[in-house]
Amino acid sequence: MTKISRINAPYDFDELIDRTGTNAMNTDGFRQYIFNAPSEMKFPFKDDEFIRMWIADMDFATPPEILDAVKERLDRRIMGYSQVFDPAYYEAVASWMERYYDWSFPKEHLETSNGIIPALYELVEYICEKNDKMLILTPSYGFFKSAADHNQLELVCSDMLNEQGQYTIDFDDFEAKAKDEKVRVCIFCNPHNPSGRIWSTEELKRVGEICLSNDVWIISDEIHCDLLRTGKRHTPLAKLFPDTDRIITCMSPSKTFNMAGLMFSNVIIPNKALRDIWQARHYGFKNPLSIAATQAAYEHGDEWLKQLKSYLDDNFMVVDQYVKQHLPLAVFHIPDATYLAWIDITAYAPKDVSLPLFFAQQAGVLLEDGRMFVANGEGYIRLNLACPRSVLEEGLRRIVRVLVGQKQADEMPVFV
Repeated sequence: MTKISRINAPYDFDELIDRTGTNAMNTDGFRQYIFNAPSEMKFPFKDDEFIRMWIADMDFATPPEILDAVKERLDRRIMGYSQVFDPAYYEAVASWMERYYDWSFPKEHLETSNGIIPALYELVEYICEKNDKMLILTPSYGFFKSAADHNQLELVCSDMLNEQGQYTIDFDDFEAKAKDEKVRVCIFCNPHNPSGRIWSTEELKRVGEICLSNDVWIISDEIHCDLLRTGKRHTPLAKLFPDTDRIITCMSPSKTFNMAGLMFSNVIIPNKALRDIWQARHYGFKNPLSIAATQAAYEHGDEWLKQLKSYLDDNFMVVDQYVKQHLPLAVFHIPDATYLAWIDITAYAPKDVSLPLFFAQQAGVLLEDGRMFVANGEGYIRLNLACPRSVLEEGLRRIVRVLVGQKQADEMPVFV
């Protein structure tokens, strides 16, 4: 593994990187993904004129330490069938968990998957039987619902309470639904997507106690756990329940270090019987470049992540200032985690229209709206802020232009 390090060196998050011609979903896949439309779908804007604030990857270069590790592995020149054999991989993962979360788990609990979404599909299949149900909190990442649909399970939704944009769990409703004897598994998002909530220790304990006391397995999707506002702290759910083996934890550096296309994640499965099923049925071969990249992220990614979080902190402050000054009736709070802004624009948005289509056609901005998050998200848009500040500022100007008018958009100050 490469030993290259750039401790305290500055990284350029303002760099504009051309992603066209790379088969990127961000540039080439939006028609199909957002609009379920063919590639011939036309807009008033050319493709290269869009401001892209939709899919949850970054417009920042993957850290050079990771790219160097991939190049070093390429220099070995053979890309044959691979598995994770080197103990250095577990050591890198374990060291990261200790440093950031004061959490540890036995090596034998660690499995890997080609992404968290495929892992969710598999885990739900392995845990559930026909006629079982799956429980989630809403609004919710859409692929949670897809995992239930794929496995032909009934989805049970517990709507979170929303007090002026501050989401909390309706524990009475959540507990009532967890008591349904057919509810077999809960997919829980920690930190929460799309709101960006970091759950308190008390909230996490209550979620765990409700599920475990009702014999409900928990799959804890913690993919956003590294992407916190500076000074915030994440607690893995499983850390609070060391005596149970019914909590599976899914983590990945894919979003953290902008390497989602390498399709690699960690799945911590403490239950021996479930782990045996996973090992028997899961397709286990790994991309050798993904192994090298992921290990390098955990070994050398600290400084890059520190600087990234600082840049994202500033981007969120820009959005907060923008909303307060130009959309005062909108509801927005800087989230604890993620690089995603969740904004209630009910007071300004046109009624009974597709907001993604409206902003694409009228503003040349690609974004996702609350209706893409299963339920309980009406009136919201989700903006990806993991982009250079110049792109963010232009996206905000375009959004305000179509919501409140040209004059106010032109008077928008240059952010600092």
